[in-house]
Formats: sequence, structure tokens, C-alpha cells
Amino acid sequence: MASVELKGLGKRYGATVAVDNVSLRIEHGQLVCLLGPSGCGKTTTLRLIAGFMEPSAGEIVVGGKSLSTVKRTVPPEGRNMSMIFQSYALWPHMTVAENVAYGLRIRKMDAATIAAKLKAILSTTRLEALAERYPGELSGGQQQRVSLARALVVEPETLLLDEPLSNLDTNLREEMRFEIRRLHDQYRYTTVYVTHDQAEAMTTADLIAVMNKGRIEQLGTPQDIYDRPRSAFVARFIGGSNILGGKAVDGERIAVGGATLRTTGRPLTVGETVAVSIRQHDIELLTAAPVGGDNVLHATVRRGVFLGAARDYTVMLDDKSELRATVSADLDVTVGQDVWLRLPAAKCRALMEGPEA
Repeated sequence: MASVELKGLGKRYGATVAVDNVSLRIEHGQLVCLLGPSGCGKTTTLRLIAGFMEPSAGEIVVGGKSLSTVKRTVPPEGRNMSMIFQSYALWPHMTVAENVAYGLRIRKMDAATIAAKLKAILSTTRLEALAERYPGELSGGQQQRVSLARALVVEPETLLLDEPLSNLDTNLREEMRFEIRRLHDQYRYTTVYVTHDQAEAMTTADLIAVMNKGRIEQLGTPQDIYDRPRSAFVARFIGGSNILGGKAVDGERIAVGGATLRTTGRPLTVGETVAVSIRQHDIELLTAAPVGGDNVLHATVRRGVFLGAARDYTVMLDDKSELRATVSADLDVTVGQDVWLRLPAAKCRALMEGPEA
């Protein structure tokens, strides 16, 4: 295994910046997810690590060895990395066993070694019973396990995954998230995993790097990113937070929607414009005005959707801004009805950047 370090990494296409001064260190055996929307630079970063592209700036160091600079790039075949793509890229004329063993054969390993490694990886990935089948005879989840087995059997220093579950249906994606994490815990390869799916990142990653406009917006554990977003972009992308904008009236409260909200996260400066995030499920929706209490806002219901286990409401505050609240399915209110929202101060997080972020 080897650490992966990106030092001021950049990639430009003329005036277009795809990757902008990205610095990141991935320790031996860590699984790091590059998470973000389409066009944020995550796949370009992965392809730079793989050696498919040359950087416009910066350096990539793996295991203490410089593999990519502006002047010199070691080709993919010289990097001891395995990459898994969105398409499984399996040879249709080869059986499962032949596909998995392909990398061992081109490395000219002896037959006994190939047989032993093949048997072990097929057992680990639960593919023994499918060894003689062809890819066309397999489900999407089975094909993805074959792809994983083929990548792991050659014992790479680094494993790269590019949206590996995007072609699977919802149930298979959920199953494969846990399968990828199980295999990682067993082999502990240094892994870089690209996805736009928050649930995949939260399930599989040791660390998540949230990317936006070619940069890493925030790096942290899944819980850090979820509980302590630093910007409006991260708060919205991870968990679908509401973002409220207001003026600070003291060191911990802002004026918003005709009321004041007590916040947490950071000290405020009187008069500054502050963005505050609160998640939909942390809002309590009341049908009668409470007597006293902090952090209560009046609103009018604009839309309601029944989701089975819950109801999702969009409401308009007195200042015409909107919030979404996810509440119990038992709480049924009508469009146009007056409601009151209680926003717990501990859940109202003052972000590092203003509401325009």
C-alpha cells in the first residue's frame, strides 16, 4: 500500500479550469471519497491520479515517489493502480474466472499462483458459484463484483473507483455500498472513490472531500461533514439543509423572518450578514402559536407532500423566504394554513460563509 498526495494539483483546458489548486493527502489504507455534482472536477482529479491526464500545475506523489508533474507523467501501466469504471468493462467472451485472472496472466504469473489467487478472491467476493458464467449471464451487481475482484486480485497499491454503482438500481446500489466497504476493510488498499451520491460517500468513506468548481470545499469524516458544514454549498449538498440569511444582532443571534434565532457553530459579529443552516428533519412544525420559547418563526404552508413514513412541507416565512420541513406523517396541515416553526438553537449552524455562497 502507499499514501497518495496531491500538491497544488491543477488542470486547465484553455481558459476553463477543471481542477484548481487541489491539495490532499490520503494515508495508507484510507478510503477517501471525492464527492460533488457533475462538473465539480472530481473525475478529472481521479484521472490525473490514474495517469490518464497530465496536470497543468502541481504534483502527484504516491508512496513517496513523484508520478505526475507538469514536466513528467508516469503512464498508467507504471503506477501499480487498479481502476474501476462506471461501465464494468468486462470481456464478454471470457468467463468470470478468466476475466478476474486476466491481470495475473498478463503479469506472467505461474499457473499455481494464478489458481491460488483466483480461488481466494472468488471466495472473498462470493463469486465461486459464478466462475464459469459469462458477463452476459450475470446481474449488474454480480458484474460489479467481478470488476472489483479483477481489480483487487492484482494487489494494487492504490484502488481508484469512478462512479462504480451508477448503473445499478436502488436496491443493488445499497447492497454494493456495504460490499465495497467490506472488501476495503479486508484488504485496506489506499482507495480513491468518486461519486455524486451522498449516501455512497457516507457509507463507504473514511474521509469525504466535497468538491465544488474544481476545488475541495471541505474535507472531513462523514459525521464531520454532515454535522459541521462550513459553507452553504456543503450544507445543501450533504443532507439537504435549509439556508437562512440574516443580520447578527449579537454574538450568537441573528434577525430573520421577523424574529431572532439563536445559533451555534461560531461567534458572530454584530451587523454581519450570516448564513445559517438547519436540516429539514430538525424543524418542529406547530399548528398553534407556542407560549414563549426561543427560535420560533411564523410561516404559511405553501406545499405538502405525503412520503409514507413522513410528510414534507414547504412553508413561507413572513419575510417571504421559504423553508422545507420533514415531519411525522401524522401531522396533516393544509396549504395556506398558518404554522409556527421551532428551530432548535443547537441545530442552527452559523456557516463560515455568507448566504450568497
